[in-house]
Amino acid sequence: MRSTIAAIRFGTGLSPDLAAPTDGAEVLALLAGPDQAQAAIPVEGWDIRVLEAVEFIRLRQERRTDPQKEAEYRRVNQSLNARYHVDLGRTIARAAITRDGMRERLMWFWADHFAVEDSRGFLRRTVGGYHEDALRPHLTGRFADLLRAAVTHPAMVAYLDQGSSIGPNSPRGRRGGGLNENLAREVLELHTLGVGARYSQTDVRELAELLTGLSLDKEGQSLFRVNIAEPGAETVLGRSYGGDRPDPGDIDRVLEDLSVHPDTARYLSRKLAVHFVADDPDPGLVAAMDAAWRATDGDLMAVYGAMLDHPAAWSETLQKVRRPLDYVAAVARVTGQGAALADAPVRTLRQWLTTPLLQMGQTWLRPSGPDGWPEDGAAWITPQGLAARLDWAMRVAGTLDPAPDPRAFVDTALGPLASARLRFAADAAEDRAAGIGLILAAPEMQRR
Repeated sequence: MRSTIAAIRFGTGLSPDLAAPTDGAEVLALLAGPDQAQAAIPVEGWDIRVLEAVEFIRLRQERRTDPQKEAEYRRVNQSLNARYHVDLGRTIARAAITRDGMRERLMWFWADHFAVEDSRGFLRRTVGGYHEDALRPHLTGRFADLLRAAVTHPAMVAYLDQGSSIGPNSPRGRRGGGLNENLAREVLELHTLGVGARYSQTDVRELAELLTGLSLDKEGQSLFRVNIAEPGAETVLGRSYGGDRPDPGDIDRVLEDLSVHPDTARYLSRKLAVHFVADDPDPGLVAAMDAAWRATDGDLMAVYGAMLDHPAAWSETLQKVRRPLDYVAAVARVTGQGAALADAPVRTLRQWLTTPLLQMGQTWLRPSGPDGWPEDGAAWITPQGLAARLDWAMRVAGTLDPAPDPRAFVDTALGPLASARLRFAADAAEDRAAGIGLILAAPEMQRR
């Protein structure tokens, strides 16, 4: 049973070809090893993607006065749109071919925590590069490094309009302009301390002033602009940062301190437990993770280890609803269809992944806001969302050729977690495709 829980609760599901981790120790050992899914299925980083986004912005302007640019504009637009679907295909393919499923789950968790929405300008079809460069390398390191990489990345700066934040007493600010508190507020409220933590509006404003100067150049790359940075010291949570001359190192220092703050340890320990284990996690589990965070100054492997070592993490009751992305990945993995998605045509990706996710309620790379997607199971098991899941499951089952025997497939998909009722239904199905569809659509497959 423990290996089944390891694969489903802490990974991307069971596989007909890949052995599930035997326990939490093996999950952690795989996570400590090399990133094999990234090596097998590479994804382009920000620097490559933003070049095409910049070209798109240029062509969109030029075609207004030069009709000959229209064809080139359409070509770049088509290429950008194709990348959106390809990113999803490779994300699902990674989840399908790896034994290190927790790494993919952590990637999705932290991408949601440091949410950036696919939108316009520098963020047109580039968010996957932000995930690849800023988040994935730091999934198993210090939270301070992950926090710094995410908060100061061009994608986050663009998403929260940090480039338009001007220090009131900066050389540029004395000629007009205003302070933008978006990034500062999200850093305190969402990225570190949490809603309701011990900070004030004064802390938000002082941090916003400290963050001034953090900006972008015309090529979508990070740039510190001294002429818009607020001079002088700023006090955040009782500590002073900065001086007469603005220094981006002061941003690193405040993020370092926020990463080890007790409120951050408590908030993020609980958030991880909620995501992986239960909407209302065992207080002892959260306390163990919180203690590991404080003892190691936010060493994420220690925090994950505390979670995986706690008995409450291994309840045999499936307490979490799989979000649509989790569900689609688990189905792709268990049916053996996931690997082909890495290089599938855009039309196939749109038909089988992008559109179904939209119908299930989780539009790819477009979270509902900076706070990411909801965790509560009730947000996902809605009449429309559930109908979309069931319809998609039956369609997937119809594509399997040859279709496996449902009596064996129920063990492949769920192992000992399959109920007697589901086993009976799979055995009694009128044909193999119907039986597979029933298993993929079953309540047990919707949970982890």
